[in-house]
Amino acid sequence: MKLLRKAAAYLVRPFGLRDLGLPGRGEDALPAGESITADNVLALSTAWACVNLLAGTISALPIDLKMAGNGGAVEEAPDHPLQRVLRESPNADQTPIDFWEFMCISLELWGNAYARIERNGAKIISLVPIRPDLVTVRRTREGTLEYRWSEEGYSYVEPAERVFHVRGFGGDALGGMSTLAHGRNTFGVAQAIDRAARSTFRNGLHPTIAFKFGKFLSPEQRALVELDMVERYQGARNAGRPIRLEGDVGIEKLSINPEDAQMLESRAFSVEEICRIFGVPPFMVGHTVKSTSWGSGLEQQVLAFQKFTLRRRLKKIEQAIRKQLLSSDDKAKGVTVSFNLEALLRGDSSARAAFYTSMLGAGVMTINEVRALEGLAPVAGGDVPRMQVQNQPITNARGIGDNGGPLLDDETDQDEAA
Repeated sequence: MKLLRKAAAYLVRPFGLRDLGLPGRGEDALPAGESITADNVLALSTAWACVNLLAGTISALPIDLKMAGNGGAVEEAPDHPLQRVLRESPNADQTPIDFWEFMCISLELWGNAYARIERNGAKIISLVPIRPDLVTVRRTREGTLEYRWSEEGYSYVEPAERVFHVRGFGGDALGGMSTLAHGRNTFGVAQAIDRAARSTFRNGLHPTIAFKFGKFLSPEQRALVELDMVERYQGARNAGRPIRLEGDVGIEKLSINPEDAQMLESRAFSVEEICRIFGVPPFMVGHTVKSTSWGSGLEQQVLAFQKFTLRRRLKKIEQAIRKQLLSSDDKAKGVTVSFNLEALLRGDSSARAAFYTSMLGAGVMTINEVRALEGLAPVAGGDVPRMQVQNQPITNARGIGDNGGPLLDDETDQDEAA
C-alpha cells in the first residue's frame, strides 16, 4: 500500500492537448493540420449550438434544496445557507445562471468543472469558478487529491475540501475525459472543411476562363501575357470587357460546382459527427436535412434527449453537490439537492390541463399546488386534497330508496341527519 501511495504521489493527470501524446510535432501532429482549442471549436456553428443548448438548458433549471420534515414529508429548506449560494448568488460577480452556464461549458469542453469553495467557519458562502484549462489535479502521498492552478498572478494549491469538482464522462477520481482532446479528429476535419470552403468563396465562386497557347512561351512572353491579362481583364471593373487574342490562342471556360465548393455532404456529415459527440439530436441545432422540423417523431427525440443526455449530466452535478457541499449533519437530516425539471417538462395548455385534472381527481395534488405551478395566488380551502368517488351502488345516490322508489319525507330527513 505504501508503494502504491508513493507511486500515486507522482501521478499527474494529463490535461490539455499538450499532454495527449500525439505523434510528431508541428502541423503533421494535428488532426487535418488544424489547431484544436476551445475558441476554435466554438467557432464551429454546430459545436457552439450544442454547447449553448446543453449549458443554457441546465443553467436555467431551478435547484431545489429540501429536507425531510415531520412524518417523512419532504419540505423546502429556506433557512439552509446553501439556498442563497445555489439559487441566488453563487459569488460576488455572477448570477446562478451565469455560474452554472460556465460550469456546464467547462464540463462539455474539458470534461471537468471547478469552483473554489469559500467558507466562513463551516458555512459555505461562495463558489468562485476556475478555468478548467488552468487546473492540474494530482494524488498526494497521503492519498488525498490536490488541485494546483495559477490565475491573475496568484498561484493556488488547494485540497479537495476547498475545491468543488464536477467530473464529466470517464469516472476517474482525478477528472473526466476532455471532449476537446478525444474529439480532436472530428473537430479538426470540420475546421478543415470550413477553411477550404471559405478559401473557395474568398477567391471568387464564378465561372473563369483559361487561355490555351499552341506552343510553349518564352519567359518574356509569359511575363508579358500574365501582366497584360491581369491589368486588362481581372477584377469586377473589367467584367464584360472584350478580350483581344493574337496568334494561336484558344479560350477554355472553367466553372465550379456550387455544391462541391460548399462541400455540402462533408459539412452535413461533420454536423452529425459533432452532434454525436455531445449527444444532441441534429434537428435541435437546426440540422433538418434528413428529418422534418415538425412531427411526433421529433417529440420522441426530445424526450430521449431529456432522458439520456440531460439526465446524466444533471445527476452528476446533483451528486457532486451532495458529496462535496453538504455536511455530515445535513446528510443525517435528510437534506437533498435536485434540479427541478417541471419547467422543462411543461407541455402545452391542453396537456397541462389534462395532467392537472388527473392529479386533482386522484387526490395527489391540491388546488393551491396546481395554482402555484401556474404562477397563481393560493385560494381559501385550496390546500385540502380532494378525490372523486365513483362506482357507488345506485341505492346510495340521493333521492333513491332501498326499494328503488323515491325517498319519502321521513327517509330524506333521516338521510340528511345521518
